[in-house]
Amino acid sequence: MVSFEMNDRKKIGLGLTGFGVLFSFLGIIFFFDKGLLAMGNILFLSGVMVTIGLKSTMQFFTKPRNYKGSVAFGVGFFLVLIGWAFLGMILEAYGFIVLFSGFWPTVAVFVQRIPILGWIFQQPFVASFLDRFRTKRVPV
Repeated sequence: MVSFEMNDRKKIGLGLTGFGVLFSFLGIIFFFDKGLLAMGNILFLSGVMVTIGLKSTMQFFTKPRNYKGSVAFGVGFFLVLIGWAFLGMILEAYGFIVLFSGFWPTVAVFVQRIPILGWIFQQPFVASFLDRFRTKRVPV
């Protein structure tokens, strides 16, 4: 059974991940500022590692079905660190989408259950679009 206990380590990891997303967002808003994007990347990856652990992180990125996304994300990360922010963010975004594509159906179900936002996502044209990506393992 998986434990969803929120201990101090997970709180710190989620905080680091949140700051990583914030810094990345600010880096994009400020016309692909190299420093903010690099800080965001480092904080995001360190937050993921602290939250789920180093072993689980390495297993996730080295799964054979995740190779394409891992390579794209890693190359994009490197390009951002050396200063090619725009190209690096494009590669990172592609890698992020490929890596986390299995989580999108779960996110869609979660968003549909949010009180005000969920009403928009439950409209027939939006729901039919989201139903194409829903798998059997996601509760309805």
